[in-house]
Amino acid sequence: MATAAQAIILAAGRGNRMRPLTDHTPKPLLDVQGKPLLRWHVDALASAGLRSLVINTAWLGEQIPRYFGKVPLDGGGQRLHITYSAEGEDFGYALETAGGIARALPLLDEVFWVVAGDVFAPGFPFDPGALQRFAQGGQLAHLWLVPNPTHNPSGDFGLSPAGLALNGGEPRFTYSTIGLYRRALFEAPWCEIVPGNPQGTAEPLAPLLRRAMDAQRVSAELYHGPWADVGTPERLDELNR
Repeated sequence: MATAAQAIILAAGRGNRMRPLTDHTPKPLLDVQGKPLLRWHVDALASAGLRSLVINTAWLGEQIPRYFGKVPLDGGGQRLHITYSAEGEDFGYALETAGGIARALPLLDEVFWVVAGDVFAPGFPFDPGALQRFAQGGQLAHLWLVPNPTHNPSGDFGLSPAGLALNGGEPRFTYSTIGLYRRALFEAPWCEIVPGNPQGTAEPLAPLLRRAMDAQRVSAELYHGPWADVGTPERLDELNR
């Protein structure tokens, strides 16, 4: 039996804003600077020592396990164990962020990385020390925030001097969609979805995070490395130039 995964990559979305590129290719498999977005994350997680990963899929989801093959390898040729949470096959639709994580919860460790498959963050370290410190603490989530890009000038969350993520406040920063999470955030009383999400409930993550922020249970820090939300063909072209 495989060990519980310490990371989930969210790769189930339709990518409507990226059409027509995503009409025949799932957005996480679009190439950025020579390799698919998803490959950047998988290789970075593997470089940090993680060998067991979960990837959730829905739109054109069969292409992702086909890309990695029956014996998935990282960029250095080391074997990985990738488990797929196939929302498209199971329900016929994507479960959004919180719904997708809740669906995969039986596959995940007590603490785990979450990263969206459609962001480009080539230098993010996925530091094992950060995971260990988070595991030893009492927070439900730890988020990496970035300076606001032009397409999200108002930001998402505030950041207190003590390192707490705030549901409000100024200045506000953009959630990078990279974070560390504790299983407890996706269980009662914080989350109403049954672990494993057998009903196929589609639910976003932001409201869940905001509830935990109001209880001072979410920490955060600023990340100043290269980062981009590859949300439109224009942004993809800019990265590839």
